[in-house]
Amino acid sequence: MNRVWRAVRAAAPDVSPLRDSVPYRRLFGGQVVSLIGAQITQVAVPLQVWEATHSALAVSLLGVAGLAPLIVFGLYGGAIADAVDRRKLALVTGAVMLLVSVVLLVQAAAGGTRLWLLLVCVAVQAGAAAVDSPTRSAILPQLVGKGKLAAANNLRQAGFQFGVIVGPLVAGVVVGAGGYAWAYALDVVSFAAVFYSVLRLPSLPPGDGGRRAGLASVLEGLRFLAGNKTLLMTFLVDINAMVFAAPRALFPALAYGVYHGDATTAGLLYAAPAVGAFAVTLVGGAVARVNRQGLGVIVSIGVWGAAIALLGVSDVLWIGLGALFVAGAADTVSAIYRSTMLQAGTPSGMQGRLQGAHIVVVTGGPRLGDVRTGVTAGVWGAGASLISGGLVCVAGIIALALAVPSFVRYDARAPLREHARERAPRQ
Repeated sequence: MNRVWRAVRAAAPDVSPLRDSVPYRRLFGGQVVSLIGAQITQVAVPLQVWEATHSALAVSLLGVAGLAPLIVFGLYGGAIADAVDRRKLALVTGAVMLLVSVVLLVQAAAGGTRLWLLLVCVAVQAGAAAVDSPTRSAILPQLVGKGKLAAANNLRQAGFQFGVIVGPLVAGVVVGAGGYAWAYALDVVSFAAVFYSVLRLPSLPPGDGGRRAGLASVLEGLRFLAGNKTLLMTFLVDINAMVFAAPRALFPALAYGVYHGDATTAGLLYAAPAVGAFAVTLVGGAVARVNRQGLGVIVSIGVWGAAIALLGVSDVLWIGLGALFVAGAADTVSAIYRSTMLQAGTPSGMQGRLQGAHIVVVTGGPRLGDVRTGVTAGVWGAGASLISGGLVCVAGIIALALAVPSFVRYDARAPLREHARERAPRQ
């Protein structure tokens, strides 16, 4: 019995970052509440477009609308995060996103769906989020230190996935019962948690190596990334997974056309990957202790691709939800390891720029994937789009692993040993 209890404790998530860092605890709590509101909106907008157009391609245009702002502001926003106080920058980006949510609320309350206005809102929101996300990621090592990054990233994923579970379920119920205006109103209210958590943070200036934001600063960050194969691979593997096997743009089509359901069915589809992801974070202690993180990423993305292919095979709802559960679990393992590798291998003064490039990839990839799935679903159908994308993803990750074997051999203890030598006092 004692052996079983020790195994359970070893697998349990490491919550020491929450216990040891009051600023991190505040930031974590505010983000969880905010994420629930943001996820409500991210489900409500495509449902509103689908209800007005009944077109998977029209839904995929939401991804196109946010792509250019995402790339521009993701790269430049990361440079800004390396040049100014990160706390103040997070307050500004939060204010912009709040304004977008207010506009969405007003247009829904006024009645009717104006596709152009929704596209504009998505574009502005993407630009603000592209600055906000790398800023918050750059803050993380400042609050917990490199030795606790894996544990903090697991907790961050747990909070994120909790929001992704609750948000879509709430959106499905609220949209079905009260309409889109009520959904957007909940998002507006959730911003109170954002401002409270950020206002209570200490001043967070960029670390050593930060420089004035501009094109030269952005290019310096990209040159650093291009010169490091391991860090570059954390980007390439995610591009492979998301461009070829991102399924979210097809959730409305699957809910209404394949499973013959309603908004609640769509909410279940949006929530299912997050349930799997949240389950992984409950054994985050075991996940965080894995040192062969590159190999973990390769295996996880292979499982992701296979699960998405399975989603396209069946028209039975519970099989689809099960496939999305597995996909979400695999994606979270990959995300924890990729984030930890990137943060551990990047100097403090360059964290914002590398995290800016990271957010371009992790959110831009799915948007390109939305376009791919929307176009191929329009030609071949939703099932064929998912099957082909999942199989190409599996083939792609095998090819990348063979091309860069050093990534597969990556050992998480190496960068930490190097960091310890850098910080050791001179004798």
